[in-house]
Amino acid sequence: MNSNKDVIVLTGAGQLGMAIARRMGHGKKIFVGDWKLENANAIAKTMEEAGFDVVSFKVDISSRQSVLQIIEAAQKEGEISMFINAAGVSPSQASIEQILKVDLYGTAVLLEEFGKVIKEGGTGVTISSQSGHRMPALTTEEDRLLATTPTKELLQLEMLKPENIKDTLHAYQMAKRCNVKRVMAEAVKWGERGARVNSISPGIIITPLALDEINGPRGDFYKNMFAKSPAGRPGIADEVANVAELLLLEKGAFITGSDFLIDGGATASYFYGPLQPSKA
Repeated sequence: MNSNKDVIVLTGAGQLGMAIARRMGHGKKIFVGDWKLENANAIAKTMEEAGFDVVSFKVDISSRQSVLQIIEAAQKEGEISMFINAAGVSPSQASIEQILKVDLYGTAVLLEEFGKVIKEGGTGVTISSQSGHRMPALTTEEDRLLATTPTKELLQLEMLKPENIKDTLHAYQMAKRCNVKRVMAEAVKWGERGARVNSISPGIIITPLALDEINGPRGDFYKNMFAKSPAGRPGIADEVANVAELLLLEKGAFITGSDFLIDGGATASYFYGPLQPSKA
């Protein structure tokens, strides 16, 4: 029953999550969870054909019960030594309510529940977004509320009520800001188990979803963003995996509660370069 392999759990079966899981997964049992089982199956198949030991699983991160089910299944195979969250919905594919429920609340639930079971010396990383870095600073109190409000009360915060959210982009920015603050607060709790957790905020990374956006109605916006960033191009999933590898391995042993912006300088350009809204 228990093979005593270290287990990696990946939520969000996409190119980003797979790039990280492939980097970290040799010799471990990998659970790939996604709310669409066919997505999880596709990633599992690709990884199995490359020699990894993978199980696909249907999980809805906005449901605590669903999150507990994948944890329970993973624990039957061994100790959870690594957690990677790359699940989420984007501003152009979801409503304000969905974004807050999945990206904000769902991520908070994952960080909390995996923090209770991660093995000593274990590590976690959650994928946030450059989007959270573009929103004006919140007050110290607002940041504290995002970081520490009990998960079940999060969506009742005044600042997160749909009537106080302008549009889906604003909802997404709030969610990603919350992810980063949540990681800071959770890092304190994870530390009590000798474990670490960090977040990564990618810019435009080439994935099927990004290609849809780049070739879709908002394509010019995206092309302009990476053309006017210092890197002058979008990133690839393996470049995000490079940083995830540092954070998840012993080399990153002194890094916890941090957020890493990987956006080719787009945020720098947004504040101090040709992407400044005043110059647009």
